[in-house]
Amino acid sequence: MIKITKAEFITSAADEKGFLKSEKPVIAVAGKSNVGKSTFINMLANRNKLAKTSNTPGRTRLVNYFDFGEFVLADLPGYGFAQVSKTEKEKWGKTMDAFFARQTSIAHVLLLADIRHNPTAEDLQMASFLHHYAIPFTVVCNKSDKLGKTRIKPRAKEVANAFAMGEGNVIAISAEKRVGTEKILELLTNVLLRFSEEPYVDEEETEN
Repeated sequence: MIKITKAEFITSAADEKGFLKSEKPVIAVAGKSNVGKSTFINMLANRNKLAKTSNTPGRTRLVNYFDFGEFVLADLPGYGFAQVSKTEKEKWGKTMDAFFARQTSIAHVLLLADIRHNPTAEDLQMASFLHHYAIPFTVVCNKSDKLGKTRIKPRAKEVANAFAMGEGNVIAISAEKRVGTEKILELLTNVLLRFSEEPYVDEEETEN
């Protein structure tokens, strides 16, 4: 199993021109605003303030890159915040379209959802988006500490059904309580192993 001993912020990108070209596999973290992406990243890094958390949903509108040693983690802008303007939503859509079009370096996407609730229309749209680009992803059900222990497994199953995917593709965690880190690391170990076995495709050559 991989061990994350050091994690550092690399850079932020507002659009395609700023996207990081990484020789390492990229693990992207997606999810709606206020689902706990920053807290999840801090849990994974075993640091408190690597990714900045905010009480204001929809504040993060950049793609933030972090070096996690064996891979690069890309924190994607949160979606689904009602007070974001139509223009901002369209800009987000174009940014994500451009980001996921660069498929060759994206090894996996961790799609965060709130285990207490059924997936939103935006969650399902993101899943559809990933299916469209044939990018493998796992649904990470955050905030499991808000449920009784006997409710976690049934809720995870319900979320899996809502996404029309198998239970094995859903992991229940609590980023705030740092519960579930080993399950995520086990998943990432397998992802990176599979990625290393795939033939390398140069992005610039495929564009020509």
